[in-house]
Amino acid sequence: MSKLLDSIIGRNPSVSEDDYMELDLQAFEGAEGEEAASMYVKVATIGDLKDTPRVKDEVYNGNIVIVDVTKLKMDRITYERVLKDLKEVARDVNGDIVGLGDQRYVVITPMSVKISRDKVGGA
Repeated sequence: MSKLLDSIIGRNPSVSEDDYMELDLQAFEGAEGEEAASMYVKVATIGDLKDTPRVKDEVYNGNIVIVDVTKLKMDRITYERVLKDLKEVARDVNGDIVGLGDQRYVVITPMSVKISRDKVGGA
């Protein structure tokens, strides 16, 4: 401890190269920065079948997508077809899919992100 204090205060000018350690901070910062920027939570609305490919592309690109499917509720056949397509995407990327709010919203996640079906808090 006294050696450290002496070197800080400047009493001991004999500091050798062995007293320092080289740190590779770029490897740590690069990995952390890339991971944080590689996944986004995106919000989408699907009104008909032509909106589905953009949502699928976002999931294939590794993003979490929250989809408003309220407009599809009026056409049951289109609603079921879109949900089937979205389920296939979740299965393709080894992700997950869940409906929320009386099936008004669907959350689709990419690989390594699973959705818990357990509610937190409330009754």
